[in-house]
Amino acid sequence: MTGHIAISTQLGAFALDAAFELPDSDVTALFGPSGAGKSTIVHAIAGLMMPAKGQITIGGETLLDTERNISVPARQRRLGVVFQDSRLFPHLSVRGNLLYGWRRAAAPCGADEVDRVTRLLGLENFLERKPRTLSGGERSRVALGRALLMGPRALLLDEPLTGLDATRKGEILPYLERIRDEEKLPILYVSHAIDEITRFADRIVVLNAGRVVAEGSLFDVTARLDLASGQAMFPGTILDATVAAHDRPFGLTELAIGGERLVVPAMTRNIGDKIRIRIDAQDVMLALSRPSDVSANNILPAIIEEMRAHDETAMDVKLRLGETRLLARVTRRSAERLGLAVEGDVFAIIKAVTVGGRDGA
Repeated sequence: MTGHIAISTQLGAFALDAAFELPDSDVTALFGPSGAGKSTIVHAIAGLMMPAKGQITIGGETLLDTERNISVPARQRRLGVVFQDSRLFPHLSVRGNLLYGWRRAAAPCGADEVDRVTRLLGLENFLERKPRTLSGGERSRVALGRALLMGPRALLLDEPLTGLDATRKGEILPYLERIRDEEKLPILYVSHAIDEITRFADRIVVLNAGRVVAEGSLFDVTARLDLASGQAMFPGTILDATVAAHDRPFGLTELAIGGERLVVPAMTRNIGDKIRIRIDAQDVMLALSRPSDVSANNILPAIIEEMRAHDETAMDVKLRLGETRLLARVTRRSAERLGLAVEGDVFAIIKAVTVGGRDGA
């Protein structure tokens, strides 16, 4: 069953008119620059603001339909919402904040559910502490626990990692993944950080200036040149890969993508593990013949599928490597000098690969 979100409203000079799907048991990323309308959509879904027009259906139940004069109150929508500032009750302990969510659950559940969520999020050791004594990542985990204990039909996560440094983000992302994998809830994850989305999401809805400009599979949408060029949204490609081999003496790991191999710094993963990787377009160089005297380990044959000017100086090039698609960004001068053209044969020289923590789908 798939939820449907359609919201239209005017906030001063800002007009929001967005519609997209929210599938069950998937993580849908709502992605876009600041001011695109992401948080406004979350507030409307949660029932914290009333749009001029809208229809919101989740889990087979209509929560809002302005044409039929239906608007379920926020408290009755059974949505777990986590904002970037956590919004914990400062006078309550961690246990008290968790129990607040538990008591607000629409369907009563036993105390063992509190214990289960506590273990799920690793909160056992600071149940009696107050929010002010917690780190940002710990507060986010408590907010997630409180939301889960409300027995939600869906989770709305509004930039929950904003303001956290890389270390704190690294601490909380495994807990988000655990929620995704064990709770099987539809999750709307709002972010402007592509690294978070690479690791966590299945689908993506791209929002810009209050409009949905793309929606679909994370892999398909991020490979679109019109988004990379027109709005500078995605400076690279997200791919599924499989750990194929380890070269321990040289501290390297080989990843299989399609019929090709990529060499990356050594990973503590098992052979056969599926992972997700991101390759920035600016880390891909192009050559007409295979270079032999270069330090790069990754040189892959490819065919140019599409080209589009990024701006006055740069050209975005979409490459086909079997079933895999890869984006490269080169200067327009280089593209002209090499005579790059659609269906032309080239070699992609990949300088760096960012390896995400998520197992591939």
